[in-house]
Amino acid sequence: MIRSVVRGFGAALPKRVVTNQELEKTVDTTDAWIVQRTGIRQRYIAGDGETTASLGEAAAREALSRAGIEPQAIDLIIVATASPDNTFPATSVDIQARLGITGGAAFDMQAVCSGFVFAMATADAYLRTGMARRALVIGAETFSRLLDWTDRTTCVLFGDGAGAVVLEAVESAGTGDDRGILTAQLRSDGSHKQKLYVDGGVSTTGTIGHLRMEGREVFKHAVGMITDVIEAAFAATGTTAEDLDWLVPHQANRRIIDGSAKKLGIPLEKVVVTVDQHGNTSAASIPLALHAAASDGRIKQGDLVLLEAMGGGFTWGSVLLRW
Repeated sequence: MIRSVVRGFGAALPKRVVTNQELEKTVDTTDAWIVQRTGIRQRYIAGDGETTASLGEAAAREALSRAGIEPQAIDLIIVATASPDNTFPATSVDIQARLGITGGAAFDMQAVCSGFVFAMATADAYLRTGMARRALVIGAETFSRLLDWTDRTTCVLFGDGAGAVVLEAVESAGTGDDRGILTAQLRSDGSHKQKLYVDGGVSTTGTIGHLRMEGREVFKHAVGMITDVIEAAFAATGTTAEDLDWLVPHQANRRIIDGSAKKLGIPLEKVVVTVDQHGNTSAASIPLALHAAASDGRIKQGDLVLLEAMGGGFTWGSVLLRW
């Protein structure tokens, strides 16, 4: 059977680092409060000339370089983002043009913080069915431009950045030892919309709007939803938490990460955590964390790696892959 194998990975961050101490000067908060409630110590904020497309392009170029693949060999680009450069066209076609790619398909995917997981699952479907051979999957956000910087409950949580992977369709034996994506589990429940949303839009207010969140409600649902899709991934592949080498979760809140791992019996030393450095970068958080752990040698070829996320909508999902 065909498996979607990770051939390369990349990341990009804005130049500006904003620490908790800097935020103390502009909103009614403290470093101690932010760290205790979220685990976040700093985040990167995009400046002039830094956009979702420019960050996505930089991450894509590193992923292509690590894969040893020329841009023209890519025949599918999926960009997961909730903060596109334009209402249209898609940020993906902008990145496609920046990379000099003139063939194949490119489109954006909107599942907020779950976007990268949804994009990986979608690319996997294209590759397994022969609709594409090599895919560039990018999570890229300038989420800071959706924030109300007077709202201390939300502005301290988010940051900007981008991450990318190159996936290639590879003939495989069809066993759990294959490299590549082994299963993807996706879920949505729109009844939770008001718990995490942006209060603007083209057809409603004609404005971008600002992010609004009922933090306690999101936290209340997060661990259960994450556990759901992780257990489903294990059931689909006949694996268990003991088989897992690495859990790479969406980096929203350290307490959610630790709570999910504990509930599933996954040792914390097997969990990749970057929320302290990046904050919540929405669709970019998982590929940024993947980049951190793969580039420093923690994630090695043959490792069983689980990606999971939950985001506005609510959306949630997981991807289990062998690196």
